Amino acid sequence: MAGHIQDRWYKTETAPNGKTIRVKTDRYGTGLRYRARYVAPDGSERSKSFPDKQKRLAEAWLTQIAADMTRGQYVDPSAGKVTFKEFATQWLASQTTDPSTIVNMELRFRLHAFPYIGSRSLSAFQPAHIRTWARTLADSGMAASYQRTIFANVSAVFGAAVDDGILARNPCRAGSVRAPKLDPRKIKPWTHDRVDAVREGLPSQYATVVDAGAGCGLRQGEIFGLAVDEVDFVEGVVHVVRQVKLVGPHMVFAPPKGGKLRDVPLPNVVSDALAAHITRRPPIDVTLPWKTPDGPPVTAKLLFYSRERKALNRNYFNMYLWKPALIAAGVIPDRAPGERFEPSREHGMHALRHYYASVLLDSGENIKALAEYLGHSDPGFTLRTYTHLMPNSQDRARRAIDAAFGAPDADGGPGGEGDGPGEGDVPS
Repeated sequence: MAGHIQDRWYKTETAPNGKTIRVKTDRYGTGLRYRARYVAPDGSERSKSFPDKQKRLAEAWLTQIAADMTRGQYVDPSAGKVTFKEFATQWLASQTTDPSTIVNMELRFRLHAFPYIGSRSLSAFQPAHIRTWARTLADSGMAASYQRTIFANVSAVFGAAVDDGILARNPCRAGSVRAPKLDPRKIKPWTHDRVDAVREGLPSQYATVVDAGAGCGLRQGEIFGLAVDEVDFVEGVVHVVRQVKLVGPHMVFAPPKGGKLRDVPLPNVVSDALAAHITRRPPIDVTLPWKTPDGPPVTAKLLFYSRERKALNRNYFNMYLWKPALIAAGVIPDRAPGERFEPSREHGMHALRHYYASVLLDSGENIKALAEYLGHSDPGFTLRTYTHLMPNSQDRARRAIDAAFGAPDADGGPGGEGDGPGEGDVPS
């Protein structure tokens, strides 16, 4: 790196005798005296000015720039002048992830980040600014999981700025910054009586969505996108290949979450409920764009649809169908008419998946199989979510040994099938 320090208060001239002398410039005594200049990797010249008596600081700055270039850690000082809002907007526009994810991130930035940190230049951020903003999130009353999502989105923007050479480090990852903590409360699954009560509270043409959620573990969008062709009544399997999603105000068909297609066992009770539903309300063809509002049209013969014979919109369903069913079942208190309803995972349709998981675990199903049925890509996530619902391992160990040794169970009967001869038994 070619760099030098210019003294703007003096210039060098040649005297009549041929010798070079230093003379004062017109700027002598005013403004910043020293200008440190260097050539950046892109070939452009960069500079920074320093006041009088700080030539050593200017030299140290140039030395640091040279060292950063050598280590490949150079950051263009002028690039960091772009504001967080400007850079985040550009970053969002370059994303190739799911369109609905981009729409949701834009909403989070617009509501919870831009009003607080959007106008600050990237290079001006310090960990203290992130701590203050995180405190604002914590005081907002939002769910901890939603706060963590917002924080992760903002951190991703700073991470991209680091990758692009605009920042040297991500302020969200500073040692003094803490991401919002998750709510330590464990999932408490609904009881079977509550599931039945909510089912009874729904209009008859939509009651079977509860069977699909509680009996097969399908997500809300997967239930809304379930076509009759994907229900194999003979083999007892549901093929989960599609969901109805909202991209902004537009409904689209899309693959299941994470693109994870899967087969889920179809219990007899759910099979019967779906068959009866089809008899009462035959499936219809519904056409939606694929993945994006301008995507190619796809048609599916849906089991569940609106009275206008269109795909179910989750916002309408949650507000005008699910919410009244929760009130009727006593899950939530009655609210003022028209009050906005945001279903949480505690009492939204997602609660049906928790019920499904709890029933399977209680019956002895293994975590890997449950993760597959739920569409989780990582069985470890399933384990962390539901480990407290698994039967106590000490109880299982005691029962296993008692069974092996032929000890009587709690009812006084034999320990299990295949027990060895007990006391008083006569060998044949």
